[in-house]
Amino acid sequence: MSNRYCLGIDTSNYKTSVAITDQDNNTIFEKSDFLEVEHGALGLRQSIAFFKHVNVLPSFIDEALSVVDRSKICCISVSDAPRRVESSYMPVFMAGFNAAKLLSSSLAVPLYTFSHQEGHVAAVLKSFDTDLSDDKIIFFHLSGGTTEALLATRDDIHYDLDIIGGTKDISVGKLLDRAGVALGYNFPAGKYIDQLALKYGYNGSSNLTKIKVDDGWFNLSGIEYQVLNAIEESRAEVAAELMERLSILLFDVSKYLANKFDIPNIYMAGGVASSKYFRTKIKELMGESSYLKINFGSSDLSGDNAVGISILGGNAFNESIFNNTI
Repeated sequence: MSNRYCLGIDTSNYKTSVAITDQDNNTIFEKSDFLEVEHGALGLRQSIAFFKHVNVLPSFIDEALSVVDRSKICCISVSDAPRRVESSYMPVFMAGFNAAKLLSSSLAVPLYTFSHQEGHVAAVLKSFDTDLSDDKIIFFHLSGGTTEALLATRDDIHYDLDIIGGTKDISVGKLLDRAGVALGYNFPAGKYIDQLALKYGYNGSSNLTKIKVDDGWFNLSGIEYQVLNAIEESRAEVAAELMERLSILLFDVSKYLANKFDIPNIYMAGGVASSKYFRTKIKELMGESSYLKINFGSSDLSGDNAVGISILGGNAFNESIFNNTI
C-alpha cells in the first residue's frame, strides 16, 4: 500500500466529515464542520440534517481529492450506522454512504463500511499508537446523543463494542446542550458551558445533588431539572458545579467498571470528551493511581470526524492484501 490512500466519510447527526489517511495511518487531509442549527433550537430533524450533509459533501470531497493523486486512492471507507448491530440505523448516515458508494464506483476501488462508534474508537486509539490487537479496553462514547461505556475488543477489521454502562435517560452531551441553550448559547452548546466553568471555577456550591451510580449506570434527567431551575440565579456558578458533578460521575463510573472487569485502561471519546474541564478534573481525581488510567485522546479527534473511519478502511485494505482477497 506504499503511497496509497484511503478516503473516509462520516455524516453524523450534527457534523459532516471527510478525511484522507495514508498507509501508515498518517492524516493527509481532514475537514469537519457542524451543520448549522437555528438559534434557540435544540437540534435538527433527520431529514433536514440529511439535506444539509448532501449540500456540503461535494465541496468537502473535492477539497480532499485536490491534495492527493486520486489514482493512488486504494479504497473508500464510510460510517453507515451509529453502532454495528442490526437494529442500528439513522438516515443521516445514508448521505455519506451514498457519496462513498459513488466514489468507490467512479474510482473502481473497494468500499468498506463501519459504524460511527467504531470510527470514534479508531480515532482516539490513534493518539496512543495502539489498535487493540491483543487487549480489551473500556471505552466511553460521550456525545450529544450518546453516553455509553463500552467493552471494546478487536474482531478482524471491526471492533466489538458491548455496552456495559452509561446513561439510562439523556446523554451528558444533551444535558450540556440544554443547559447552554437555556443560557442563550447556540446549539451545540457544551463548549460554552465548559468555557464558563473553566473561567469561574467551582466554588463549592451545592445547587445540584451528587449523581448516583448503580452498577455502571446512572440517570441525568433529575440533575437536568435542577440545573434549569438554578441556572437563572447564578449562571457561572451552576455551570461550574455541573461540570464538577459530571467530572466526578465519569471518574466514579470509570473506577467502578475498571474494578468490575479488571481492566485499568479507560479511553474517553466523543465531542464531550474534548472538554478541558473534564480532562483537568479527572486527572486530578486520578492522582497518583498506579492502576486506573483514564486516557483522553487528541481534542481534535475526540469529536465526530472521518479520520478514524479512514484509518479503519486503510487497515481493512491492508488486511485484504495480506490475505490475498483483493
